[in-house]
Amino acid sequence: MPDWRARLTGGSPGLGTWVKLDTTESVEIMADAGFDFVVVDLEHAPLGLGTAARMIAMALTAGMLPLVRVPGHDPATIARVLDAGAGGILVPHVDTPEEARRVVAAMRFPPLGERGAGGTSRAGRWGLVPRAEYVRVGNEDVLCVPQLESAAAIEAAPKILAVDGVDAVFLGAGDLSLSLGLAPNDTRVLELLADGRAAAAEAGKPCGAAAATADAAVRAAGLGHEFVVVGNDATMLARTAHGLVGSVRDGLNS
Repeated sequence: MPDWRARLTGGSPGLGTWVKLDTTESVEIMADAGFDFVVVDLEHAPLGLGTAARMIAMALTAGMLPLVRVPGHDPATIARVLDAGAGGILVPHVDTPEEARRVVAAMRFPPLGERGAGGTSRAGRWGLVPRAEYVRVGNEDVLCVPQLESAAAIEAAPKILAVDGVDAVFLGAGDLSLSLGLAPNDTRVLELLADGRAAAAEAGKPCGAAAATADAAVRAAGLGHEFVVVGNDATMLARTAHGLVGSVRDGLNS
């Protein structure tokens, strides 16, 4: 089993991207480009679990960490994603330590949690992995990454990070600023994000962020984020298509 914790942060910082298009080729392309991980986005993209499972398989084949952002805290969805072989889960809108504990319980097997056994899935190599190893991987290797996306979540960050089974946190600057009715670069938003990073550093756990551009990713790394999710497959395609058409038309009209 790969060391997913090292893969998440080992790129100084670890670099990942969101995958939103309904095609496994996106994952193949991102692996070939050299990303350390991908995040299959079930929260903000019209992807089904079947597609997510195929994307996870593609990432695993390429040696890339497959993370999945689930749409909510539903234990059934979390269990199915994990049995599909995900190396970790990003969970949106975790605002309290109680919510963090429920998420951990959905991800871990007894006695650490309440996840049911599904060892005949990809996570258990279709029943070929011994039960003890299947359980060990689920309880020790799979990454639980709550997203902190509100002022309440940032305030509770030290307690959320202290929950046994929480491996890292991801700061959702977009939803944080929306929830406050402020611009993303407002001083209050930046102060809260700094508080989130400080809480993660104090807990000794990695802290991640999203970045729209390469420059923003470099700035995020400079602030101390150990992993950065930069761009997404849909926007990369859109920008390249717009730039290509614009360049051709400019050339034709010159």
